[in-house]
Amino acid sequence: MNRVVFKSERHDWTTPDDVYSALDAEFHFDFDPCHNGQLWDGLSVEWGQSNFVNPPYKNIIKWMEKAWSELDSGKTSVFLVPSRTDSEWFHKYALNASEIRFIRGRLKFGGSPHNAPFPSCIVVFNNAAPLFVEEA
Repeated sequence: MNRVVFKSERHDWTTPDDVYSALDAEFHFDFDPCHNGQLWDGLSVEWGQSNFVNPPYKNIIKWMEKAWSELDSGKTSVFLVPSRTDSEWFHKYALNASEIRFIRGRLKFGGSPHNAPFPSCIVVFNNAAPLFVEEA
C-alpha cells in the first residue's frame, strides 16, 4: 500500500464549507481553537462556549483531552475527525462523547483536488447526555 493513502505531509486542510455551515447553524460556534492562520496555541487557551474543532490529525488525543476538560465549564466542542474506530483516542474519548455522527462517503477538504482517503465523523462533547460509562 502507498503510505500517502494513510498519511499526508500537510496538516492544514480546511473544513468543507457545507459541513461547517450545517454544524454552525446547529451549534452556533463562537470559537475555533484550530483555525488556520491562528496566532495562538489552541491547546493552551480557554475555549469558547461552543467550539468547532478540526484538529491536526497527527495528535487528536490532545485535542480530545482538552475538550473533555472544557466540559467541566459547560462548554460544547464539536469535532470533525477521521473515523478511526481502532485508535486510542476513539475508545478513550469519542465513545464517551455525547454523540457521534458518521459521515457517509468521503469528504473533500478545502485545498485538496481529491476526496479524503478515509471516512470522517463528527464527535460532539456537551452536557446534553450522560458522558462517561465506567467499564466493568
